[in-house]
Amino acid sequence: MTEKPCAGKGLPTFPTFGGQGMAFNPLDHKGIPLDKQVRNWQELNVDPIDPDRADPYTRCRIITMNGIEVEAIMFSHHFNRICPDMEVKRRLAEVRYIEQQQQKAVNWLLPGQSSVLETTIAYEQVAVDLTGWVARMEPDPYLKQAYEFGVLEDFDHLYRYANLYEMIEHRKAEKIVDGLTEIIPGRPTPLHHRAPVDNLREPYDRTKAAPVSKLHALTIMSAEQQTMNFYMNVGPLYMEPIARRLYQEIGLIEEEHVTHYESLVDPGETWWERLVNHEYNECYLYHSFMETESDPRIKAIWELHLNMELEHLRIACDLMREHDGRDPESILAPALPEPVTFEPNKQFIRGLLATQIDLTTLGTGYVREAHERFERMQEQINGAGHVPSDEVLEQHTAQFGSDYRLSTDGRHPDPAQRRQDEQE
Repeated sequence: MTEKPCAGKGLPTFPTFGGQGMAFNPLDHKGIPLDKQVRNWQELNVDPIDPDRADPYTRCRIITMNGIEVEAIMFSHHFNRICPDMEVKRRLAEVRYIEQQQQKAVNWLLPGQSSVLETTIAYEQVAVDLTGWVARMEPDPYLKQAYEFGVLEDFDHLYRYANLYEMIEHRKAEKIVDGLTEIIPGRPTPLHHRAPVDNLREPYDRTKAAPVSKLHALTIMSAEQQTMNFYMNVGPLYMEPIARRLYQEIGLIEEEHVTHYESLVDPGETWWERLVNHEYNECYLYHSFMETESDPRIKAIWELHLNMELEHLRIACDLMREHDGRDPESILAPALPEPVTFEPNKQFIRGLLATQIDLTTLGTGYVREAHERFERMQEQINGAGHVPSDEVLEQHTAQFGSDYRLSTDGRHPDPAQRRQDEQE
């Protein structure tokens, strides 16, 4: 490692890593000592990205890392609440304070002039392209199916919010996603409402699962949890009745998604094992985004935070050795997987639309036929009509003559119509 100045506003000098493409094992590197990590107000006062000029995937990386940091903070708080050891509580509190500073630096990169709806559309772009990438890379077929199932629902949420955005702000979501992500119908949002028991999945086996599978599950759970929390808080801030109602509906579906993804994590993992997995995942994602970031200033922040997380991981590993009696190397990969990459997933999503749009869940599995429990839930929540996600399309059509959609390849989004178009 060599030393270089951080390209951020007022940020300190920190180590940098050479050799892009080389296997990187976080356990082999020293980070910034914990007592050197506290930043003052000038250092935390980062300049936000320019919403009109920034790479949309830079914004996606910011949103992702905010979700990861929030999960790390809340996990540490929950651990603190059940931990009787004062020395452990002290270490958790010290690291947690730095995680809070990291979260502030990351989330404050978002521009204040963006509206809640613009940020919402960016959140759903994250959900589509992050989950789509994870689904493509996941080696376990059952876990892969969980991500494929969920991404078709987030895809439809993006479509519904894009229609709402044009209705109440008179702008097109194309400006936000920049053509990187299509905005067309997915699995219809009204069909996402399922009985709570049908949102539970089988967890991976912590003794057999590939290390990357554990990182994938933790990443998508954290991202969906962030979205759930965001909608719970911002939904009632709108004056427009249709906006308030759409956030309420999709916010309830995000509850289902968090249940869906958190169920994938083996509940047999000890608190120490979970602590190590959280810190290792933060190293993985900061390293991934440092490798793939297009904005040099933001890249420097990812690298600075990686150097901090290396020390957080070392502390977590020491706690695991002392209190769990195991070496962290027994549960971690010898090197980080290939970097998490934000990139278009258009053809992958199109393939899922053609083959999985009619799926629902039954218990911990998936079926194509509506079953009694699903139909009962549909009747309970949608039976009286006035479904917000359908009403937003009806109102958009009444206002503009059609729904809003962004098909970037010029082909019809409906698979049957698309085949007909190709034949013609």
